[in-house]
Amino acid sequence: MLLQINEPNQPQSSNKRIAVGIDLGTTNSVVSYFDGNSAMTLSDDVGGKTIASAVAYQQGSDPIVGHVALDELANNPENVVVSAKRLMGKSIDDAASIASKYMLAEKDGQIVRLQVGERQLTPVEISADILSYLKSIAKANIGKEITDAVITIPAYFDEAARKATREAAILANLNPLRLINEPTAAALAYGLEKGAEGMYAIYDLGGGTFDFSLLRLTKGVFQVIATSGDPELGGDDIDHLIVEYCLSHLGDRQINQATYKQSLYQARKAKEYLSDHAAGQWSIGSDEKITLDQSTLNQIVTPLIEKTIDMCRTTLIEAEVEVEEIKGIVMVGGSTKMPIIQERVTTFFKQRPHSDVDPDEVVAQGAAIQASALLHGGDTLLLDVTPLSLGIETMGGVMEIIVPRNSPIPANKTQTFTTFQDGQTAIKIHVVQGERELADRCRSLGEFNITGIPPMPANMARVDVTFNVDMDGLLTVTAMEQTTGQSQDITINPSYGLSEQQIRAMLEQSSKHGSEDIELRLLAQTKLAAENIIHNLEKALGQDKALLDSKEIIVISENLNKLKQLLSSDDRTKIADQTKILDEATKGFASRRVSNSVASGLR
Repeated sequence: MLLQINEPNQPQSSNKRIAVGIDLGTTNSVVSYFDGNSAMTLSDDVGGKTIASAVAYQQGSDPIVGHVALDELANNPENVVVSAKRLMGKSIDDAASIASKYMLAEKDGQIVRLQVGERQLTPVEISADILSYLKSIAKANIGKEITDAVITIPAYFDEAARKATREAAILANLNPLRLINEPTAAALAYGLEKGAEGMYAIYDLGGGTFDFSLLRLTKGVFQVIATSGDPELGGDDIDHLIVEYCLSHLGDRQINQATYKQSLYQARKAKEYLSDHAAGQWSIGSDEKITLDQSTLNQIVTPLIEKTIDMCRTTLIEAEVEVEEIKGIVMVGGSTKMPIIQERVTTFFKQRPHSDVDPDEVVAQGAAIQASALLHGGDTLLLDVTPLSLGIETMGGVMEIIVPRNSPIPANKTQTFTTFQDGQTAIKIHVVQGERELADRCRSLGEFNITGIPPMPANMARVDVTFNVDMDGLLTVTAMEQTTGQSQDITINPSYGLSEQQIRAMLEQSSKHGSEDIELRLLAQTKLAAENIIHNLEKALGQDKALLDSKEIIVISENLNKLKQLLSSDDRTKIADQTKILDEATKGFASRRVSNSVASGLR
């Protein structure tokens, strides 16, 4: 799709619509804005640019999103949802393989619902709450209402997951201008900023998915040559491996879902800490502290990393591209900050990946650039591809491919089919997605019937089946009988997604909550942050008060009591300010505790 070309550096009118780029991540999410010159990552009210994709649901209050919600895991894990993106577009059966970290509600058809406190929520609703919070961050930074966004998705997201993402955006009162693949967005941001040209590899290991893409960058044209990946391989799986290692170390101890969820959070903290430190101690699986060092972590995660390298190798072979042809490697996703991943990618590609881009921010920035171009024109052209083959089931249960994987999109392809029996007046069109030879081994996307076919001998009727894949990678299938012109079509809508009526009802319900609720949500979030620091500090004082001198104890106690008193008020500013004062007053104490813990573990 060609985009309008603007004059270079043409100023944008202040009354033009504002669009943002959103990286809706498994572990963290980011929102960015392109002002016509550069893409800026937007910060929340405490200066954070990466927003934890965690939502806390407390009875009688609005959802709380971000790191404050993540802190709530320590006290009320049953009220917190993390990594909901991994369940986007999945059926109950699909979710079963990764259900250990989620509290699934009782089965209700094929729709996945999570039991969160007293609520039952779908992944679409949870993702919509995250998107709503990102939208509020953008409004606070830009000073204008945000209605439009380009949202990034893993390149290997299937049709159901793509549609679920669009539904979440609509539920958050956002107009999804386009869904673009995360590696493509990263290349867009990197290529424009650096003026890069040539063949580039995008290695994207996020919290829940792995994508590998080859792109050719030529004078503003970004063409995806090939893509591959695994929608169930990411940083979350590294966390699982750490937890399982620790449980094995404890004697294969069995723990409940709430404790497992807390353990995953501790495992994530351990993983991040060991990227910069030699060793540390964490309570994973029990109250007993377990010592982990960087060498042990590397042994734990090596099999997973090798799986990603194997996918890179296979993609290069299929695309007939030699490693030596790769001009540069761009790393995307927080998991790529692990030293062992940097080292393994360097070894495989025989060059160090670019370290001058932030893997957490580059995807949202690319989406912001594309969002601005879609609304106001730009000088770039994105040529993306389909991640998986699309086709229909034919006689014998065979998968007949109509749109092969790695086909450029938008795509419109037609194939002609015929009847199997004499006098046959109808054909069932079963649409599937995948790379297996048999349709029942692929993902079923939907089915419909084309009727009114004139009775003819077998193999005489002609039915044209057309697959139309739009710029978002979303599919519409049309079947038309040539003699009569009888036609039927279907826009893929998996039976386990939300219906239009459900989305409309949710939108009507959300519209009842006006801007006055924003301040109430911020107050609740501020109070929860204060309660968490009070809880954690009191616990730390109970364990390691001996690390403080008398003057420090007095200062900390005074500020702690002030914060407790303020919690009974509704003055968000005073509570936030006192929280920061207390946090600053305890930094030395926290540093001493970490040093003391590491020293004890290495003795």
